Amino acid sequence: MVILRITEVAGMAALMMSLVMLSSPLVQRETPQLYVYQRRSTCLEFNRTHHFLEQYTYNRELFVQFDSAVGVFVAVSELGRITARDWNIQRELLYLRRSAVDPVCKHNFDLDEGFTLKRRVQPQVHVSPSKKGHPQHHNLLVCHVSDFYPGHIQVRWFLNGQEETAGVLSTNLMHNRDWTFQILVMLEITPQQGDVYTCQVEHPSLDSPVTVEWRLQADSARSKMLAGVGGFVLGLIALGASFILRFRSQRGLLN
Repeated sequence: MVILRITEVAGMAALMMSLVMLSSPLVQRETPQLYVYQRRSTCLEFNRTHHFLEQYTYNRELFVQFDSAVGVFVAVSELGRITARDWNIQRELLYLRRSAVDPVCKHNFDLDEGFTLKRRVQPQVHVSPSKKGHPQHHNLLVCHVSDFYPGHIQVRWFLNGQEETAGVLSTNLMHNRDWTFQILVMLEITPQQGDVYTCQVEHPSLDSPVTVEWRLQADSARSKMLAGVGGFVLGLIALGASFILRFRSQRGLLN
């Protein structure tokens, strides 16, 4: 009989063994050739109160854990009963776990707080239709909110000052590589002349909501302006062509 007792494991270990482990007189298990023994340490914080939790798993089964609120190792399954008993009589091991709250949890929390809980990045907001075409046809109006932190955000649509709840579609919150977020919130529309659509964004980094408007009139005016510019250019071309033809005809008469 071989008894394998592990008191300290850093991270994850994959062990290749051909042994029969007797964890207790009541529980007899045949150890597989490949198995995973894992220790995971977690720090929790709520209302400035820090909490240290250390959990041990065997092949994804949690069998024993240490909770700083309890102060001792507690068996979660029958497999962890003897382990918890043996570790709880080791004074040095218990002392290290009980004293981990300040040097491990609170220390790292104070270091990371400025980059996590206190970090604020204001969102960028852009509004545009999802497809080009006749402006008064059915379409999706997209409010793209990007580059903000933290991830908690509220995006709402308004039509002529009244909030729109029907026909609103949203993607999941998307992570950027720089630890910021982005999201798309869309509104189904069939715009009419004079309608004003407003995307309103509320975020912890903002003192007041950000609003971006989209108007059908703006697109119509732009189309008229482009048509006017095009007509002016065509007029110049026609005028230039008439001068060239007139010059050639006069030159032919002189010859």
